[in-house]
Amino acid sequence: MFNLPNLLTWLRIVMIPLIVGVFYVPDSWLSPWERNLFATIAFSVAALTDWLDGYLARKLGQMSAFGAFLDPVADKLMVTAALILLVQLDRTHAAIAIVIIGREIAISALREWMAKLGRSGSVAVNLLGKIKTGAQMVAIPLLLYHDPIANFDPMWLGTVLIWIASLLTLLSMLYYMKLAGPIVSEGPLE
Repeated sequence: MFNLPNLLTWLRIVMIPLIVGVFYVPDSWLSPWERNLFATIAFSVAALTDWLDGYLARKLGQMSAFGAFLDPVADKLMVTAALILLVQLDRTHAAIAIVIIGREIAISALREWMAKLGRSGSVAVNLLGKIKTGAQMVAIPLLLYHDPIANFDPMWLGTVLIWIASLLTLLSMLYYMKLAGPIVSEGPLE
């Protein structure tokens, strides 16, 4: 189904190459500061469309199965691309990227498996996951921006927040695994 919320989700996916690509243009095109600023703005706009597409889908009554599938895929692609870029730029540790990306893959697989069992509600998004996402969505633009602003150091705050997001990532994964535990112990599928 093609509607405004889904269009915003597609826009988020299309912005990923722009966020990453800005760091690969010739030095004569953009200064390091301009690259950081452009990537920060593009990521922030994309993150805002994540909230906006969900709001509009509910408000306009345009929720769809395709939108419910595409929205988390767009989020995971955007965060994964940004984390890999931040590791390459030496602005975050590879262990953080591995934890966050690995959790996203594991929980996506768990949700898919639970859906096949007809138990998708057993691993629905919870408050801990939302706080983790919030910490990520603030940390990543701060790390992309990188440059000090007067007495404010975005790298310091971004680093603190991405470590917090990493810790919350592990805690939320353990929480989801605990929820799935009883279902897993029921035995093999017949």
